[in-house]
Amino acid sequence: MSSPGSDVTDIEDVLDEPAHETAPVEERPPARSWRTRRDFVAIALIAVASVTASVLTWAFSDARATTSVTGPSSWEQLPEVTALPPSLAEVWRANSGASLSPVVVQTAAKDTGEEKPSIVVTGDGGEVNGRDPLTGDVRWTYKRDLPLCVVSTAWGRAMALYSKGTNCSELTSLDGVTGERRAQRNGDAEPGTALLNEGSHLITTGSKFVEVYRRDDLVRSLEYGSLRAIVNPGKQPRVGCTYGSMVVTTGRFAMVERCPDDASDRITILKPNPDKSDEPKVFGSVLTGAKNAQVVAITEKLVAVAVPNPSRLLLFDAETGNQVSEVPIDVPEADFTDPPNHVTRVFSTKTNAFWFTGSKTIALSLETLTPLWTAEGTLGAGTTLAGRAVIPVRDGLRVFEQATGQVVGTIPVNREGHTGPVQLATAGPVVLEQRGGTLVALR
Repeated sequence: MSSPGSDVTDIEDVLDEPAHETAPVEERPPARSWRTRRDFVAIALIAVASVTASVLTWAFSDARATTSVTGPSSWEQLPEVTALPPSLAEVWRANSGASLSPVVVQTAAKDTGEEKPSIVVTGDGGEVNGRDPLTGDVRWTYKRDLPLCVVSTAWGRAMALYSKGTNCSELTSLDGVTGERRAQRNGDAEPGTALLNEGSHLITTGSKFVEVYRRDDLVRSLEYGSLRAIVNPGKQPRVGCTYGSMVVTTGRFAMVERCPDDASDRITILKPNPDKSDEPKVFGSVLTGAKNAQVVAITEKLVAVAVPNPSRLLLFDAETGNQVSEVPIDVPEADFTDPPNHVTRVFSTKTNAFWFTGSKTIALSLETLTPLWTAEGTLGAGTTLAGRAVIPVRDGLRVFEQATGQVVGTIPVNREGHTGPVQLATAGPVVLEQRGGTLVALR
């Protein structure tokens, strides 16, 4: 033992002290292997589920059901036409049941920026084709497993409207030169609709509902009529109306309305409202005092409406809707029916508007919208070639001086028994005829 005050500890004291207990070491089971049969089965099931989901998503997606074959980015501009051809013969034809009239896409020339025709678009079944106007050769193709409602053109693009259900709801714009897909929108246009381009907007026609889409991005800028779902009641000026014919010009369009509380047909002049698409801007809406009215033409100043019993043109101010004058016309009562797809069959030049009544073509002055001359026994509104008006008749194409209506001559065309309406357009030296569901190119 150590003496009092000693700093040295006796070894025996140390040995006599109880030993510190050591904490027991926890025994852990060996690390589990992740290569058991159960793990492989679980991983396989997850992989199969993932692949199946991906396959199903692709199988039912729009991408799987779409074929897009694009073409070259540039093509030669078509030659100018300075003289009428002595004859015309068929150079190619194609089925085009989705075009209401020949669809010619205008593109800007690189050197001058001037818009010129460069490609013809046909649509049939679910397929849209961009074709060489001279040969009919397909430059590009866009195809979906949906029926086409209509094909048209606007802003150097082809416009294709497909049906996905009961209505025409899938609107796609395609580059006019290459066929590349551009903007797409879902809408609710009626079956039998047409697409009208007024310069900055695209308008769908219908008997109860009209939509308007803004240029380039196709944002909806107007809904008019029986809306799919009325969010804010009272925005539409009238309800329960049906629509007849329609015409367009820059910044506005006019349509015939037939409303349950009206004693006669109504002419309504509208413009899109980009801020409130379900609240249209109405320039004017007035009763015509007649039934079976047909709107014929519209300019920035005037709107012309044809009415029967007796046959006459009513002229309205395009800003206010007020009637300003009335002009007699020689049109049979049988012609006063709504045109196909609600689109008035009219072709405009810089000076004239050529209106096909159903049995004759009347040339109107764009300045006054009054008649200048009439071509009897025609099949359509016509077009221009080498500065002359060219109008289809039963034995070919009759050529007129635009200002006077003097007959220059007739170019024979063999239509192989087709006697129905013929819609015309030109693409350079090629004259295009829409005969029912067939597009025929003549040169």
